[in-house]
Amino acid sequence: MQFFQPCRCLWQGRLVLETDAVLKPLLEIIYGPARAPEALRRIKPVIEAFPRQERNKREFFSAADTILITYGNTLKHDGRPPLAVLGEFGREFLRGSFSAVHLLPFFPYSSDDGFSVTDYYTVNPELGTWDDVAGLRRDFELMVDCVLNHISSRSDWFMRYLAGEEGFSDLAIETTPGEHLKNVTRPRTTPLLTEFTKKDGTRVYVWTTFSADQVDLNYRSLDVLEKMIDVLLFYVKHGASLIRLDAIAYLWKEPGTSCIHLPQTHAMVKLFRAILDIVAPDTRIVTETNVPHAENISYFGNGSDEAQMVYNFTLPPLLLYSFLREDTTAFSEWAATLRLPSDKTAFLNFTASHDGIGVRPLEGILPESEAELLIRHTIDNGGQVSYKSNPDGSKTAYELNITYMDALSPASDDARTRASRFLASCAIQFALPGVPAVYIHSLLGSRNWTEGVRMTGMARTINRQTLQYDDVMAEIKTPGTLRNMVFHGCIGMLETRRRQPAFHPNAPFEVLMLDPGVFAIRRWCDSQNILAVTNVSGKPVSLDLPLPGTGPFTDLVSGRVVSPGVVTLAPFRFLWLTDNPC
Repeated sequence: MQFFQPCRCLWQGRLVLETDAVLKPLLEIIYGPARAPEALRRIKPVIEAFPRQERNKREFFSAADTILITYGNTLKHDGRPPLAVLGEFGREFLRGSFSAVHLLPFFPYSSDDGFSVTDYYTVNPELGTWDDVAGLRRDFELMVDCVLNHISSRSDWFMRYLAGEEGFSDLAIETTPGEHLKNVTRPRTTPLLTEFTKKDGTRVYVWTTFSADQVDLNYRSLDVLEKMIDVLLFYVKHGASLIRLDAIAYLWKEPGTSCIHLPQTHAMVKLFRAILDIVAPDTRIVTETNVPHAENISYFGNGSDEAQMVYNFTLPPLLLYSFLREDTTAFSEWAATLRLPSDKTAFLNFTASHDGIGVRPLEGILPESEAELLIRHTIDNGGQVSYKSNPDGSKTAYELNITYMDALSPASDDARTRASRFLASCAIQFALPGVPAVYIHSLLGSRNWTEGVRMTGMARTINRQTLQYDDVMAEIKTPGTLRNMVFHGCIGMLETRRRQPAFHPNAPFEVLMLDPGVFAIRRWCDSQNILAVTNVSGKPVSLDLPLPGTGPFTDLVSGRVVSPGVVTLAPFRFLWLTDNPC
């Protein structure tokens, strides 16, 4: 464990008072009034040792913010460290379009492509070093995963737990199978409990929410709390300005309950937020909760005390549904409800990530029969479906494992039509209120990697292919290839988008119902109006656009001047019309 050395700064006296006043009430919610003072005593040295950072940003978000989601080894080249290759790619192609890189877990791991961490403090030597991470940080903000729900069963920490060492003896959650666990919400079909044998021969069942190799951490233990706060601040010290709280919804366990979204979990998010507000106020928390929309946005808290950003998990499946049905009615009705509790929060708008397309976020929005359409379509298009277990013993779909490219298009599409559909989906994603996040395989126009699924036996491998850098660059530079059309189309939109003040994540918006086949949204600020319209259907749609004033209006994407009146949108075409292009 690598606690920071105490910093004898002048601000520490003020920090002690601030820490006590802010953190103690939260610790009382988590641990009760009797244990809260001891919890505070344990974590204060970790917090006070962190070199305090001053607030530099005037606001948490801006129109220029866009995040690239990527593994450290997606691009490989000539035996060089993959992180160095990623840095080169970013410097050459992304500095005018992306502001941040979400570097998926880059630590040593034993399974789950990085999410079963064996050492929180070390860069996986197969990827590079902390110097390579710092190189990325020089060009982009850095978003880092804090995998705080679980740790690898092959980690040193867990070995020390099995040995009964002081400071580690309560690391895992021990329990026994029984009725007290029947209501636990499950994101997987694997057993909730896994049996291990301790060094002294004792056999115990420990909590394993995600797999037998991913042992849930016991946050009732103050040793665990102390360790994980140190991990959190270690990442900030190494340049992380965005912290993704992985699988945070399941953090606190209370047998007899659902063990998801418990009050102690929300209080823990508030605790992490409060600590960062004190010592690193520019750092933003992003919660990852693949659940129905109302549950998901609960992690905004009151708008100033929990996450600054929440993944917009309903966006990917509902947008896909709109393209399949060629009807935006349900999507438009949902998008119209995207309100924030404060201007210090924002949605993280994504359509694809390293995981699959969540199905649960459609609950309460689409009937089950319509969600089934997505499942059948995924299988027909070469994808797979992952399931979760329910308390009654049944199984339901949890996520669709398929690239967003293949999810959107039938196999009969040629490359140009496939690219047009995909870029139309991006045009909607980028126009919504929030911060866009683009998965690297979406940016590169990747297709399903079915060979990888056969190799690993993991459905999620389908969109996690590692690519040879030179091969990808050759395709990107070859006109007419799918990668060329998608990459340059996305980059062009993002470069244009970040200059428009009306696309600020918190700028006002209005969803317009112009035609079932068209998604229309108006964004505005004091200096600019934008009307973004996208045809999600395979047929032309004529619209009498409700443009304010007499014009002229410029399409930000093509540069074409458009006059008020009837406009015909070709299949999968879009316009970003403004009275004041920037």
